[in-house]
Amino acid sequence: MTSGALERATNLLDTTILADGHNDLAWELRSQAGPNPVEAAAALDLTVRQPSLQTDFPKLAQGKLGLQFWSVYVPCQFEGDSAVTAVLEQVELVHQLAERYPDRLRLVDTAAQAEAAFADGRIASLLGAEGGHSIAESLGVLRSLRRLGVRYMTLTHNLNTTWADSGTDEPAHGGLTEFGREVVREMNRIGMLVDLSHVAPSTMRDALKVSSAPVIFSHSSCIAVNNHPRNIPDDVLSQLPANGGVAMVTFVPGFISAAVTAWDEQLKAAMTAAGQNFLDLGQRGRFAEAWDAPPKPTATVADVVAHVEHAREVAGIDHIGLGGDYDGVGTLPDGLEDVSKYPVLFAALMERGWSDEECAKLAGRNTLRVLRDTELTH
Repeated sequence: MTSGALERATNLLDTTILADGHNDLAWELRSQAGPNPVEAAAALDLTVRQPSLQTDFPKLAQGKLGLQFWSVYVPCQFEGDSAVTAVLEQVELVHQLAERYPDRLRLVDTAAQAEAAFADGRIASLLGAEGGHSIAESLGVLRSLRRLGVRYMTLTHNLNTTWADSGTDEPAHGGLTEFGREVVREMNRIGMLVDLSHVAPSTMRDALKVSSAPVIFSHSSCIAVNNHPRNIPDDVLSQLPANGGVAMVTFVPGFISAAVTAWDEQLKAAMTAAGQNFLDLGQRGRFAEAWDAPPKPTATVADVVAHVEHAREVAGIDHIGLGGDYDGVGTLPDGLEDVSKYPVLFAALMERGWSDEECAKLAGRNTLRVLRDTELTH
């Protein structure tokens, strides 16, 4: 990569909002400091580099991030009332971070507010609830989350809900149940983005049939490039132009690299043989640390580029974005190790002939358009 391409990418991101669809800093802080949102927000000084985090303000400044959907993630092990409690705690944690760092973060709800925050040198901050189990089958809870500023909900996480199939669980519903379709319609009505990352292709297709508003994939890549159940099939990508939605390509090594996917499959087989649950992320991490196996392969910037370019080819330049999943996974691709590295990806694309206009659409213009379009639907 030439220094000229990196300088060009950095200059572009100085004036163009870079939007990221998914960051798990809030759950990482909870993991380190406990569930009390005040204590978790105060546990680490994010104004200095934190080696234990992929996200802090020095790294964010270097990476030129302008808009972040902060995930208010709840693991599938939380069910019913405990899931609702946990998601509310995570919402409060993000609010605490915004109050603690008002010169760095600004909570926003609309595209215009995001642009104003960016103009003022703040990171426009929105919330995304990861996992429909966090509403405990209640449209009242869904509406309450929206009132608290939650701008999208991922319909499932790693396990099915009672109303939607996950991409990494055994099919139970054939997509969305009637209540699941009602959830999508209500999300449209209240201006909450329908996030189809994590869901089964059958759920993706059902949601696209039901939704009257653009959908998003907050952090997913392309199944045609790497056959992983967390990725998007081409027939779904090809529906995004008609729907108006955006597929935000993720950096997660296991989703983008065939070598890493194969290693993960070996890990899954070993865990299954040992009577452990691969879908339990806590169990998975502990097992992998003690597992006597070859070193885990690494993904690269080129892997991400391959997915971005495939998504562009199938869905079109107006329907792609980025969702890194920083602080949601232990390692990221070489060259994209933390949030300071976004310019590296854009430099790589520019070296492959991408124009500034095309890079600007990928960076944030497409995401801002979806925000505007969903504001008009309710």
